[in-house]
Amino acid sequence: MKEVHNDEVFSILTGKISTAINRTFLRAFVSEGIEITTEQWSVLACLWKKDKVTQQELCDLTSKDKPSMTRLIDKLESRNLVTRVSDHNDRRTNLIHLTDAGNALQLKATEIVQQVAAKTLNHVTEEELNIIRSVLKRIMENLQ
Repeated sequence: MKEVHNDEVFSILTGKISTAINRTFLRAFVSEGIEITTEQWSVLACLWKKDKVTQQELCDLTSKDKPSMTRLIDKLESRNLVTRVSDHNDRRTNLIHLTDAGNALQLKATEIVQQVAAKTLNHVTEEELNIIRSVLKRIMENLQ
């Protein structure tokens, strides 16, 4: 078994880098007048790809549990960015649907995300990104 002594690895594993990236996204959204969290953005981003999906589908796509997703959808709904609509095939199921306001955020929010991603990955080569992807994928597999 490997013994880990590297502070940088510990920072990655404890979410320090993720927290810093999320803070950067949040500041960028706020500075552009978009008052959403990165978690809310992740839900909207899924809906921008495929609108009218079930809450469970959103849970699966974002790796969030049902209570967390319910809170996220409630918050997005209170801000008039999404709405719940009955599924025509199964009235017990609600589909999460983007409102016009939710759709209107797509271009600006996506542009902000691309700018932050470019800043975050500045001076990181494609080869290094491939290594990062591979290592993080292996870590996730180890945790399942």
